[in-house]
Amino acid sequence: MAQAIGGQAVLEGVMMRGPRNWAVAVRKPDGEIAQVAREIDPLMARHWALRLPVVRGVIALGESLSIGFRALSVSANYAVEEGLAADEEPAEISRWALIFSFAVAIGFAVMLFKVSPALLADLLPISNGGWFVIVEGLIRVSIFVAYLTLLSFIPSLRRVFQYHAAEHKAINAYEAGEELEPEVVQRFSLIHPRCGTAFMLWVMVLAVFVFAFFGRPHWYWLIAERILLLPVIAGLAYELIRFAGKHQGNRVLMTLLAPGMWLQRLTTRQPSLDQLEVSIRALREVLLLEESRSPDANRVEVMA
Repeated sequence: MAQAIGGQAVLEGVMMRGPRNWAVAVRKPDGEIAQVAREIDPLMARHWALRLPVVRGVIALGESLSIGFRALSVSANYAVEEGLAADEEPAEISRWALIFSFAVAIGFAVMLFKVSPALLADLLPISNGGWFVIVEGLIRVSIFVAYLTLLSFIPSLRRVFQYHAAEHKAINAYEAGEELEPEVVQRFSLIHPRCGTAFMLWVMVLAVFVFAFFGRPHWYWLIAERILLLPVIAGLAYELIRFAGKHQGNRVLMTLLAPGMWLQRLTTRQPSLDQLEVSIRALREVLLLEESRSPDANRVEVMA
């Protein structure tokens, strides 16, 4: 049975992670592929309460963000070979720098995709609480789609989107039991149901249903609710994405989740064989490390 593998694109490379290990592979300026692997001590493995539905989604999201920032710091140094000796590994981001990056990234996302849509909707003359939540949700999704569309037009991000697709293709090939060679992997889809892009969309869609219980409060409660309920909504979205990843053959479910799949077209581009080679290198390294782990470790779910 295939292990739970996820990942993300980084600068000139791909990070792949399993339940207990992650690895990043980067194409250096000289054309060589460098890779770094690290062990994971998952919080969900420490206590049963952290594996409860919804709760595990919040934990998984936090761990994914932490590993993602660490992988980005490694790839940034490798991509420019910033003062590294031939056999030297790049330094990772420090704990305080990681915390600061967390705060900035999460603060930006909350303000742009949670608080701003709520305040914009609050300016409209809508008295019915149900309609207010629906309009707010439409504003939120519109901002998100516009944001991704804007990013898709930035030339410097094209290679990142190609590596994003290379990550998806490698995982799709692995889950299909196919040989992990660039020419074989290239035939697979650049879309994956466990993608973080789809996850973000479903956070916004599920928010409509959660916020419907609260109607239209005063603006200060409006802001507080949007921030405080975010972990609950993220946990629910995680459960949905997790379920979809295990039932990809269900046509009804895949039809319902199609908008999240379509949205990935904005954050993926067809990769080259060289980029697929990098993605496969990271995947193979993770699979090799995970083989030595116990079967229980595979119960931890990760997002692609």
